[in-house]
Amino acid sequence: MRRMVLFAAAVMLLLSSCASENASQTVSGTDTSSEAVMQTEYEQISREEAQRIMDSGENIIILDVRTEEEFAQGHIPNAICIPNETITDDNIPELPDKEQTILVYCRSGRRSKEASGKLASYGYTNITNVDVPRLFRRRVPYVRRWWV
Repeated sequence: MRRMVLFAAAVMLLLSSCASENASQTVSGTDTSSEAVMQTEYEQISREEAQRIMDSGENIIILDVRTEEEFAQGHIPNAICIPNETITDDNIPELPDKEQTILVYCRSGRRSKEASGKLASYGYTNITNVDVPRLFRRRVPYVRRWWV
């Protein structure tokens, strides 16, 4: 009988944690806390897909959200640097058009996901997070082709 009570308590605890997890995925779009920003909508693409977009000649902004120092060490050609830490509101002079296609990247993917979420919550509608962590591993041959 004691085992049944413990089992029932464990199941209830598990279900309540799942319910609160699902609730945290619903974001109003105005909450810019780190956890909520991560749940805001934006598109995620691979490095190869990003390369196709950049090669297409489409009018895009390539946004590097690493630090100025990291940017100075090398970046994707034509990228602009707006460090993730400086994206604190929707007044971003370098990004005046909220409907502009913006490809966002960083070194590991954490900052670009956070920045993509922030931008989406500020009303930017065409945010694409580029999955590029492999770019920063020295053994990957296409790294040199991307950086200036």
